[in-house]
Amino acid sequence: MEPKRVVLGVSGASGARIALRIGTLLSAMPGLEVHLVVSEAAERTLAHEAGPDALRALETVVACRHPIGDIGASIASGSFRTEGMIVAPCSMRTTSAIASGIADNLLIRAADVHLKERRRLVLVVRESPLHLGHLRAMVSVTEYGAIVAPAVPAFYLAPETAADIIDQIARRAIDLLSLDTPVLSASWRGCPDSESRA
Repeated sequence: MEPKRVVLGVSGASGARIALRIGTLLSAMPGLEVHLVVSEAAERTLAHEAGPDALRALETVVACRHPIGDIGASIASGSFRTEGMIVAPCSMRTTSAIASGIADNLLIRAADVHLKERRRLVLVVRESPLHLGHLRAMVSVTEYGAIVAPAVPAFYLAPETAADIIDQIARRAIDLLSLDTPVLSASWRGCPDSESRA
């Protein structure tokens, strides 16, 4: 019986610590195999934002890291069953490439496979402000079936640290895969006194 698998793609946008947290949370889920693909720009961002050993730390928690140029890797084929894919952070270059179907590296190809096989694809996009081309790319990938989940903090949860914000964004992205074992990101439960006013 094949294991359940999730693909984690990391592109070069700012927000590298989100990828680290997602990788850690996914790898801690029993019976789940995490496959990692990291762009060259992401390697640089990981080192800058999370330290020179960040990529090595991420590699230690996943089942397999696939080279970005290996278009013959298992995750490049629709016959390789997965529960879905998260790209976090997802740069606008990556979003645009997915939108246009230009699969010039393994990360884009794996995302394209998830779209064509009608599997969950969650894009944790990172850019601000957005120009019209960015918005159109996000509309296109949404029309193709992807879920665009910007890395936006849930301020209503009153995060106290950057780690709290990163954890919430990571858990929310994983929850969007609708796995059998959700990581249960904190959710809004309404105003404390809403029942008394009802």
